[in-house]
Amino acid sequence: MDKHPERIRTMFDAVAATYRVMNRLITFGGDARVRRLAVRRARLASARKLLDVATGTGDIIETALAAHPHVHATGVDVSASMLARAERRAKLNAARFVQADALALPFGDATFDRVTSGYLIRNVSDVEACFAEQFRVLQPGGRVVCVETTPPVGPGAPLIRAHLRFFVPLLGRLVSRAPGAYRYLPESTRQFKPPQEVTRIMERVGFRQVGVRKALLGTIAIHSGVKPR
Repeated sequence: MDKHPERIRTMFDAVAATYRVMNRLITFGGDARVRRLAVRRARLASARKLLDVATGTGDIIETALAAHPHVHATGVDVSASMLARAERRAKLNAARFVQADALALPFGDATFDRVTSGYLIRNVSDVEACFAEQFRVLQPGGRVVCVETTPPVGPGAPLIRAHLRFFVPLLGRLVSRAPGAYRYLPESTRQFKPPQEVTRIMERVGFRQVGVRKALLGTIAIHSGVKPR
């Protein structure tokens, strides 16, 4: 599957206008709960600087700032259209946004004490390099939290596969007007690594205390880890 940064950027530019509503519809409103779980795993009460990679329209930052307004949040995304929508949201006026590739973050080593991402690593060409960049910009003792879809497994897998194969592309045609993007989403989910493999990659990069929590009937994995002091 082609995951060239330019292709990914073009795809997300095309869906920016309906991205938030599509996430709500695809998850039947469950995306908000996933963000709250991710923010709790980030343990932001003791944090000062948060980086949200593949921030999109800034939903994780919005959830983080609602619970922890003291945090200085920075959002990074490859899509200028996504960032433009994030910047127009009044609730995000305390955050700053930077257009950049997740594989080449424009920040110095140990800049942030928390790094989050939502639906990023499935869309990069090199998962290990992506985590390595997050490890690099994270301060020792800092936490990383990664939200990602997972390949369907278990008794509910046939129903989930049907949802991905039929319902998501239908919504893409009716709501987003970008059917290609919402054919890519189910296919990239089916082909992606299982959570245990993502865990091994995070550990190879150097993260410790790596864990994963499933959500939304096992369709979402919330990975977390700590950079050793």
